Amino acid sequence: MIKPGQIFRIVIRNWTKLSLLLLLIALFFLSFPVHAQDQQGCFLVDYHLKTAVIPPYEDHKQIDLFPTVTITVDNRDTLAKVSKYIYGNNANPYMTQMVTEPDLLANIIRLGPNIIRYPGGNLSSVFFWNSIKNLPPADAPAKIADADGNLVDAGYWYGKNSDSWTLSLDNYYSMLSQTNNTGIITVNYGYARYGTGPDPANTAAHYAADWVRYDNGRTKYWEIGNESGGPWQAGFRINTAANQDGQPEIISGALYGEHFKIFADSMKKAALETGHTIFIGAQLLQYDASSSYNPPDRTWNQGFFSSAGNKADFFIVHNYYTPYNENSTPAVILNSGQTETINMMKYLKSNTAANNVDMKPLALTEWNIFAVGSKQACSYINGMHAALVMGELIEQQYGQASRWDLANGYANGDDQGIFNNRDEPNVPDWNPRPAFFYMYYFQKFFGDHLLKSTVTGDPNIVCYASSFSSGEIGLVVINKSTNNAMAGINIPDFGYGERYYMYSLTGGTDNGNFSQKVYVNDHVPDNLTGGPINNIDNLNAWSDIVSNRVKFFSPSYSVQYVLIDHGSYIIDKIAENEVLKPGIYPNPAKDILTVTSSSYIDKVEITSLNGIIVKTQTSPLEDNTIKMNLSLPSGIYLAKIYSKGKTYIEKLIVIK
Repeated sequence: MIKPGQIFRIVIRNWTKLSLLLLLIALFFLSFPVHAQDQQGCFLVDYHLKTAVIPPYEDHKQIDLFPTVTITVDNRDTLAKVSKYIYGNNANPYMTQMVTEPDLLANIIRLGPNIIRYPGGNLSSVFFWNSIKNLPPADAPAKIADADGNLVDAGYWYGKNSDSWTLSLDNYYSMLSQTNNTGIITVNYGYARYGTGPDPANTAAHYAADWVRYDNGRTKYWEIGNESGGPWQAGFRINTAANQDGQPEIISGALYGEHFKIFADSMKKAALETGHTIFIGAQLLQYDASSSYNPPDRTWNQGFFSSAGNKADFFIVHNYYTPYNENSTPAVILNSGQTETINMMKYLKSNTAANNVDMKPLALTEWNIFAVGSKQACSYINGMHAALVMGELIEQQYGQASRWDLANGYANGDDQGIFNNRDEPNVPDWNPRPAFFYMYYFQKFFGDHLLKSTVTGDPNIVCYASSFSSGEIGLVVINKSTNNAMAGINIPDFGYGERYYMYSLTGGTDNGNFSQKVYVNDHVPDNLTGGPINNIDNLNAWSDIVSNRVKFFSPSYSVQYVLIDHGSYIIDKIAENEVLKPGIYPNPAKDILTVTSSSYIDKVEITSLNGIIVKTQTSPLEDNTIKMNLSLPSGIYLAKIYSKGKTYIEKLIVIK
């Protein structure tokens, strides 16, 4: 038997060895990049590192103007891993069999969403995955209750429908295989409510489990129902006269939680039988009772948590960002991208804590804008909104997101589809909308880890920064302002390579504030709407030598996607008090000339080569930037810029 005194002497004798061991353990862990704990959970099970692909490029010398905004990126502060499932989209059962549409498949491959949801939306609640057309299960009634309690035709959809206008389950799987995507499937929860058998909840759960067996490991992520707390959903209200297990007429979060456990148990058991692991998500409300979303059960989350506890593998929310059916302005649309995304995550974290349950990975399985009336949904502004949402989803560490949707219906421009569904006038079938290009280039130049970045100089300039495992830095810079800006990049202690590459996306002049066109590095769209799709795989990036800094012009309402080479060149950061000579942009110019300086501009004169003044503009508001309407014939001029007692002269070329 060892006495207490002997234990003390053993510890003292081995203290040096123990201290050395602890030091080595600490050094081992410190040798890895530091980043926040991965809250994306199950959506990182097949996380992989990204190697940057250097695009084809053309030399494009950036104008040497003083930066009006400075973007500082901390290459040492890795905030989070980037889930590849952030870039997802939705399929639906009314967009053809898909595999019969080669142009659509080719564009999906280019888009690369990685995950595509099905059957998506409200139709999930009336979808029978293994039924042939017009033959639902015997206990699925021909009429079900609507939001007001009236019995209406059920309007079921069928997974074995082979009609050309719809999408069968097997062709959904085939489409995923052909486009190198995976799926997220929404099972029919409504059947647990309106089913007329003796135990509709168990019947519906077993029916979902049979789908898991048929799926046989092709799908990892499953949702129990779609927006079940909303009056627009089949199963929200039931015909109690036909119900046999005593369910209430109107659903509650607590009832959904009880049913969720039944579904999850049946489906996970089925997955184990096939030798696979699946993850199952539960629907939650993303806001508290003060929000504009007004379901009858304002305590849905609390009820669900009281019934289901920690049963869900992930949580599901939906958001259409702008006020319902409002003719929203560009500012309303663009400002919603960040605030709504932040508020959802903030609320769910506080809501789970208040109900003593674990915060699970968050999936935004439907998102877009509700704005209507000015063709907002089909505009480049909605593309900018998509870039803002994806950047903020990564910043807030969402695990998954699926935009609504691949194709929908034109509705005179109120179409949320990223491709037209063969119904937009005077453009090719499946032509990509502007949002496609903003999402395409986002993935192209965004890496596998999020980096900390800050912007000074203009609160309307937003930056999301990333690193690739191959060493490059990828930036998404979004100018939400009506003003142009010049961006300067600081990346302390980063080893720059020789070049940086950029795609700059801007809108057209058609349709007022909501152009239906997007220009990529000034390349015009190939069709009446959309962008330059025909040569998109080989479209040259603009590229410049890094030299002593990375700077680029950011026009109003634009997005720049920037990739910076990795090497060994260390650049001093841009000093806050650094003074560069004033400059002009664009040059050559056509109608508008922008003059910018590090200090207040007193006056700008445009003269002919023989010194005759043809245009003068002063700056009474002590601006560092002046915009001039030229209205001059084509030719060569001199721009004289007066600033702080000094005069600077630049050669100006005007082209009409």
